[in-house]
Amino acid sequence: MDPILISFLSIVVLITLIFLGIHIATALISVSVVALYLITEGWRIPFGMLSISAYRGIMEYIFGTAPLFIVMGLLANSSGASNDLYDAANIVFRRVRGGIAIATVAANAVFASITGVSVASAAVFSKIAIPQMQRLGYNHRFSLGTVAGSSILGMLIPPSILLILYGLLTEEAIGKLFIAGIIPGIVMSLIFSLGIFILVSFKPSLAGKILERKKTRRLDDVKNLVRPWPILVVIFLVLGGIYLGFVTPTEAAAVGAAGALGVTIFKRKFTVKSFWGILLETGNMNASIGFLMISAIFFSKMLSFSGFTAEVTQTVLALEMPPLVVVWAFILILIVLGSFLDSTSIILIAVPIIAPIIQAMGFDMIWFGIVCVVAVEMGLITPPFGMVVFAMKAALGEEAKVEDIFIGAFPFFIMMIITLAILVYFPSLSTWLPKHM
Repeated sequence: MDPILISFLSIVVLITLIFLGIHIATALISVSVVALYLITEGWRIPFGMLSISAYRGIMEYIFGTAPLFIVMGLLANSSGASNDLYDAANIVFRRVRGGIAIATVAANAVFASITGVSVASAAVFSKIAIPQMQRLGYNHRFSLGTVAGSSILGMLIPPSILLILYGLLTEEAIGKLFIAGIIPGIVMSLIFSLGIFILVSFKPSLAGKILERKKTRRLDDVKNLVRPWPILVVIFLVLGGIYLGFVTPTEAAAVGAAGALGVTIFKRKFTVKSFWGILLETGNMNASIGFLMISAIFFSKMLSFSGFTAEVTQTVLALEMPPLVVVWAFILILIVLGSFLDSTSIILIAVPIIAPIIQAMGFDMIWFGIVCVVAVEMGLITPPFGMVVFAMKAALGEEAKVEDIFIGAFPFFIMMIITLAILVYFPSLSTWLPKHM
């Protein structure tokens, strides 16, 4: 059988297995082994390539960023940083119509610099922001949508697990990918905030009948504003260190983890039991990511070995379509996949196929990494899968219906399309900072 046909059938089988509930890493490895066996008519090359993939995937120095950033995020959350950030943002925006919703976006943007996982942001702010908005008479669906939409920032603003995976698969500098996500993250935050302001201006009932004008002592406001300073210092050390070249991404992750531990101790939230729980959770998450990386590298090698990647690249280039039309076609594919697969699965399956084509067309791979992550993240709030939506449902229980979260998040889906268009047609927003590192 033709190797390219075998590779094509393996992709079809892979997607089918994932739909049937098979773990993505297990499906990737199984399909790749069988495909290579059919191509080479033996077991030596498949298992030899698997061992090489395992060795390369885990021993990469840059892979140390993942567990360290996970520790940083979990420690920062346990220190109460998310509450501090939300309280500070609420003071700044409380006099604005829809201010608490805008404060939720602002707090999520800063919290994204700590956690790097959108699902975690959604779960945390479901408990913090929604009760406040409900207390002030905000529309229930609007409240749910605000948290769902703003939590997407968790995967765009560095550190980001998806950017780490993209960097490892494309061999792009993870430090540059992190820095590239800063301006797009700010742009998306501003579009979300402006969108909220426009929505509540046209329909004031979304933000309640009255604004919160609770009288507080100026000293209390000042205390709430400066309370997040320890975690903001940690964020500055991590991102500033990478940008200025003082530390590598892995070293920056270590600085962030140590800084978050220091913040937890400083705020007297540290306990041996909770710290041990954080280490166990980090170990479980990192083992899962490691297994995924091995399987994705193996799958990518299989596609290259069969000639499938080169054939698809040549076919697309031969179509002589405008380059941006090809980019938008890929974006559409990623968004559609996001309706059925989780974001990690999409990155692991799609990037090995799409990235060589984008690179052959002469596009900046750092830029495309940001565009790719935004497109993939849109799937987190689209039915029927929507991991962010289900994370919020799990956090809120009977207080929220899945369909209400999807409906409330739809305006933010439109805002993300606008953001995506801006990033596509103004690539310098993603490339300017990395070029000045």
